[in-house]
Amino acid sequence: MTDAAAPEVLYDVADHIATITFNRPERQNTISGPMLDAFTERLVEANGDDEVRAMVITGSGRFFCAGLDLRGGGIASGLSEDGDSEPPAPVTNLDLRDTPPTVLHGLDKPTICALNGSAAGYGLDLALGCDIRIMSDAAKLSAAFTARGVLPESGGTWILPRLLGWSKAAELVFAGRTLGAEECLSMGLVSKVVPADEVAGSARSLAEEIAANAPLAVQATKRMMRMGMNENFNDHVHHVFLQLLPLFKSADFREGMAAFLERRAPEFKGR
Repeated sequence: MTDAAAPEVLYDVADHIATITFNRPERQNTISGPMLDAFTERLVEANGDDEVRAMVITGSGRFFCAGLDLRGGGIASGLSEDGDSEPPAPVTNLDLRDTPPTVLHGLDKPTICALNGSAAGYGLDLALGCDIRIMSDAAKLSAAFTARGVLPESGGTWILPRLLGWSKAAELVFAGRTLGAEECLSMGLVSKVVPADEVAGSARSLAEEIAANAPLAVQATKRMMRMGMNENFNDHVHHVFLQLLPLFKSADFREGMAAFLERRAPEFKGR
């Protein structure tokens, strides 16, 4: 059980890496209304912190996130093992346009989802919204939206066809499938599958690799990759050039070139 005084969203910054942890293990990290606000605030804080170069998003306990929880603030929409069959209250005023999935999509800094456990519903959409996913071999991803009478409400219908192609995405969400880790890996939904006790370390190691590179260049690359999904080639090349010009003037560019010529590891400052 979580200490009643403990925050439901934990936040820590160390060595240029922000770690954001859902901390409601007794409810399988289902997202309450206050957690939506807290998570958004932490994402915005990390993105605006010059010390942060990468983010790791994970959960405490055995689940990553089993969805929204509208009992006292959320929809319980996911993988549940507690036998709680009470139906959620009717939802008539839910507005998800300015909540975490939208914020996640607009972040310039790289995000790694450390899937310490299973994700379902809203939790699946949050995982899909991250740039990279590393998954426990014991975890599952559940897209059982249609089996609950809803649809992927927070980005899944936009992201899944781009990750999987139309046919595979349609099969997954129309049929409301739940996938094991190896199937997720073979489909390209996750980048890596590791034993459960290695998820945090693996995500941290990757974040450290990213954080060692020039942060302005990493962020510009992410912006261009995001823009490139919705523009033609000629427009994209033009926008890349516009991003490249200020990078050429940066201290990090000079440091990168000097380190290459001097055959040493660069020390980037984000300037």
